[in-house]
Amino acid sequence: MKIIGVAGNSGAGKTTVCNILKEKYAAHIIDADKIAKKLSKKGTMYLQSIVEYFGHDIIDNRGELKRKELANLIYENEEKRNGLNELTFNYVVREIKNNINKLKDKELIVIDAPLLFESNLDQVCDLVIGVIAKDESKIERICNRDNIDEDLAKKRLNIQKNNEYIKEKADYIIYNDASIKELEKEIEKIKLK
Repeated sequence: MKIIGVAGNSGAGKTTVCNILKEKYAAHIIDADKIAKKLSKKGTMYLQSIVEYFGHDIIDNRGELKRKELANLIYENEEKRNGLNELTFNYVVREIKNNINKLKDKELIVIDAPLLFESNLDQVCDLVIGVIAKDESKIERICNRDNIDEDLAKKRLNIQKNNEYIKEKADYIIYNDASIKELEKEIEKIKLK
């Protein structure tokens, strides 16, 4: 079993790289964002912790998390962002490690985590791929994906670690400003197995 971490800013193309790894290399993908969504559903301990930290205004009248409001809160307030990250690391990292233990029979496991280094998940990886893109590309992708304006996309990027941080920490760097074919060629250069 080999565990690969995929790190990079929002809009850099982590999901695209993970999709290629899944399709071409039969990798099993552990998506930190999907796990966080699942763990924050109504009635979960993670959601209860979020409500205790942010207050009851963060859930709607059905008891569901108001994701957009939470996103706006954490993008505007570093203390709140750090608080949410701490909660997330407690619950989501534990669940990712549980998933890895359940997948011991898989040859290739990929962890797609926006805060891979900050959560210390890089320490369970055999190697880390950093996905880098130009700011213009990231902003355009974020706007299209999240249906937000350019200013908000820029704000989101401004609170994230820059490309240099990713370059320093990752074992391999993939530049995602070209075609899927070019991306596939970049991935082929990495010793995945």
